[in-house]
Amino acid sequence: GRSVYVALARQSVRGLDMPIRNRIADLHDEVTGWRRDMHKNPELMFETHQTSVFIADKLREFGCDEVVTGIGRTGVVAVIKGKTDSAGKVVGLRADMDALPIKEATGLEYASQTEGVMHACGHDGHSAMLLGAAKYLAETRNFDGALVVIFQPAEEGGGGAREMCEDDMMARWNIQEVYGMHNWPGEPAGNFYIRPGPFFAATDQFDITVEGCGGHAAKPQQTVDPTVAASQMVLSLQSVVSRNADPVQQMVISVTSFETSSKAYNVIPASVHLRGTIRTMSTEMRALAKKRLIEIAENTALVFGAKAHVQYHPGYPVMRNHAQQTKLAADVARVVSGQCDEAPLVMGGEDFAYMLLERPGAYILMGNGDTAAVHHPEYNFNDAAIPAGVSFWVELAESRMPAA
Repeated sequence: GRSVYVALARQSVRGLDMPIRNRIADLHDEVTGWRRDMHKNPELMFETHQTSVFIADKLREFGCDEVVTGIGRTGVVAVIKGKTDSAGKVVGLRADMDALPIKEATGLEYASQTEGVMHACGHDGHSAMLLGAAKYLAETRNFDGALVVIFQPAEEGGGGAREMCEDDMMARWNIQEVYGMHNWPGEPAGNFYIRPGPFFAATDQFDITVEGCGGHAAKPQQTVDPTVAASQMVLSLQSVVSRNADPVQQMVISVTSFETSSKAYNVIPASVHLRGTIRTMSTEMRALAKKRLIEIAENTALVFGAKAHVQYHPGYPVMRNHAQQTKLAADVARVVSGQCDEAPLVMGGEDFAYMLLERPGAYILMGNGDTAAVHHPEYNFNDAAIPAGVSFWVELAESRMPAA
């Protein structure tokens, strides 16, 4: 390894078997404290007011050259200038800040103090690691250019990345490349995984209202039963994946809610409401899924004498890693941990996709160890992975903007 790494830190940083810079190893407890403080005080969507203040105060304390709040409503952006700026290089690093509307069941001493809200996806860890990297890089500034650290709200369905981009973030700070990271339960803590091209799926949603004619359950001949029509729709929609989509392409269609307008045992309802999600990995499959959803819903309803009203809600686009930046990120991961394996395709969504539409960059996964899955009430970010995450950001900044 490089001389700035020391073997003696291999076993001292809570079980991680990798070389860690002395200063980053020293920061471990402090970063862990920040992470646990954020874990105790989770906030949803764009309501990350306390989290944003906490992060902005830390960044000012570190001596960042510029700290700006209110980007994308409650996002925070800070600039750390290198020792020189002869190359004019600007690299952006992004972490998400928001939590989920889930009741925590970890029993931890630092568990959520907000009822029904918890950091069940590790965004507390993501923000803490980027803060740790910002502190280190503000101290050392061993690079030539400007580092822009981005703390984003509303990744969990709100499109905070889109709103930060719409606030002209990329042009305002002349960001030329942008990188993101997410923890990954089930893989060894501190190991890295990445792939070029499509990585996370486009995530669309739909509502279908099936209108019939309700009546007495003993006299179905006097009704138009929307329950039967809607049931057939649910089954027929599965044929889109099995019989319309290219078998080598990825597509998921899930009906996740089936609600009738009546809850009585002896009443055929007047209407049924379906809702669900569609996940695809290409523009072609995304368009096909939408087209077939509408056709199946409307025509199935007609077969039964009912009517279907479809509302289609486009969500996050496919998140695509850029080839060159993916290779660069993988090389950095190998310096930090000695490995970087190919990641699987992920049918979940990630709004970092919007930043990758604006600038070249890459998104990498880091193992979280043997923990509960993300979005589970017993999930917890693994603090043992913090040195690896901080090291990745530091190494990436210095390698993309080598000191003159």
